[in-house]
Amino acid sequence: MFDCIIGRVSELLAVVSVTSTCMLFIHTSSLQSQLAVYTNNIDHSLTAHHPNSYFGSAVDEPEGSSRHKSKFGGYDLDEFRNIDPKTLNNTVHHHKMTLVFNRVPKVGSQSTMELLRSLSYKNGFTFHKDRPQKVENIKLTEREQRRLVQLVDVFRPPSVYVKHVCYMNFTTYNLTQPIYVNMVRDPVERVISWYYYVRAPWYFVERKQAFPELPLPSAAWLRKDYETCVLTGDRECQYREGDERSDFAQLTEFFCGQEKKCTGFNTDYALQKAKENVEKNYAVVGVLEDLNTTLTVLEHYVPKFFKGAKHLYWNEVQKFSKVNRNIYKPTVSEKIKDIVRKNFTREIEFYEFCKRRMYMQYAALNLPDSY
Repeated sequence: MFDCIIGRVSELLAVVSVTSTCMLFIHTSSLQSQLAVYTNNIDHSLTAHHPNSYFGSAVDEPEGSSRHKSKFGGYDLDEFRNIDPKTLNNTVHHHKMTLVFNRVPKVGSQSTMELLRSLSYKNGFTFHKDRPQKVENIKLTEREQRRLVQLVDVFRPPSVYVKHVCYMNFTTYNLTQPIYVNMVRDPVERVISWYYYVRAPWYFVERKQAFPELPLPSAAWLRKDYETCVLTGDRECQYREGDERSDFAQLTEFFCGQEKKCTGFNTDYALQKAKENVEKNYAVVGVLEDLNTTLTVLEHYVPKFFKGAKHLYWNEVQKFSKVNRNIYKPTVSEKIKDIVRKNFTREIEFYEFCKRRMYMQYAALNLPDSY
């Protein structure tokens, strides 16, 4: 009798879980018309202008002008013109054509990954990506690190491997170091994007589909907006120096590496080690806010994998720009962003460091203005 009751309770719980998931699907389906209107409006905006206007001015400006500096992140490119691009190109030191994109979440990495997948057919390389994980661990155990580097090492060149994971030094395991690339984004904008990304209906529906045993989020958590989260001192939106976070808020951690000391929000160690690794081990770290320049630099510094990237992206912009677009993300006031930025000092410094490096790489190419 007792076993029968337990069985019935289990069946009831299963029915409730399935019903809840179905309701989420129905809710998501009812919002598709909103999504269609939203994306159509954006698609029209994207295709109605010159591609360069997506993240900057479409009009060529004299170098040194205020608008020209604004277009290139506030940097005057003239100060970088006399740099030999070979000194900024780590790719020349790699004889094994294996590329690792240890992608940071919410920096346009999904679109970049899909771009790489498309480029693999055009440029003749093999594309590999990690499978979806129930729990995304970017810090690996010693055994997991060894297994991963050995896996990547056996890929037949030229090949690409994509995964959310912190930087790993392959030479530690007596293996050939691959070419690394990655992307960055304004750190505060990135954490806000992540905050609403994991609350989007389609996100947890897809997660529930992939991993049925995962619990559904509470209604209170889903309704919690970012501004209230910050102003009420909610732990989720408090970014304290040295904290270990599970929401990938620490940008520097992805570049610092697998060391324990790399895990600690806004720490000086993570900042300095991340800078060192970018200089020594990353061919290019692109910037989401200036995708046009990013693609140009990738094409010239990592041509085997990114040849034709800019043309392909803008030719199929509607396809790539729709990836992971979140229509449920509301506007967050600058006042709230300024409050949050006070605790992101080293994260912002790293972001600016990566921007400056990318613009140095671009300027050193001395490309014609019409490029």
